[in-house]
Amino acid sequence: MNQESDEKPQSSSVSDPATPSPASPSAAADAPPAAESSASAATGSGAPADPATLLAQELVAAKKEAAANHDRYMRAMADLENFRRRTIREKDELRQFAASRVLEDLLPVLDNLGFGLAAAQAPNATPASVVSGFALVADQFRNALSGHGLKDINPVGQAFDPNLHEAVSHLPSPDVPAEHVMNVVRIGYTLNGRLLRPATVVVSSGPAAVKDTAGGQDSAKDKETVI
Repeated sequence: MNQESDEKPQSSSVSDPATPSPASPSAAADAPPAAESSASAATGSGAPADPATLLAQELVAAKKEAAANHDRYMRAMADLENFRRRTIREKDELRQFAASRVLEDLLPVLDNLGFGLAAAQAPNATPASVVSGFALVADQFRNALSGHGLKDINPVGQAFDPNLHEAVSHLPSPDVPAEHVMNVVRIGYTLNGRLLRPATVVVSSGPAAVKDTAGGQDSAKDKETVI
């Protein structure tokens, strides 16, 4: 009996592990709220940038684009200058050597002309042979020029054309109609359809007018009109 009375129930001084312990006020004050933490994170990542920063970025991009445009401009100007110099050089070369093909075709004519002069000075040369030789050289010369687009204007009997003919005089003619070419003083030429030299011609003024002599008037004399 005494043993049972001596055994008193002991109070539990150790808290139950399953029972949660209340947080201390200082710890609760130090811990930031979850809402404030998420708001600060959102401010660092999704907030709009400063306008000054945007302007600085746009200025850098504009400077890069301007530098690229200036580089392209300088390259284009250099290409244009090279093209201009090349064009001037080609024009000079064309002007210097444009007649080379014509001269190549005229060299045989010059050779035959020298041969003809030598043959004309030979002791056994006759006038007929000299004339025949130079006639051949003249034909060769004309053929060489016509091969390069040269055509003669020899309008005997044709109507007078002021675009191709140059009249030096008008003469009456019973055979050639008025305002027609009756004589060519100097042959004209065209080069590839372009007038190189007009033909110098004498133009007919038609038959001479004869006045009636019954009234004591003399017949009209043919007169030459010089232009």
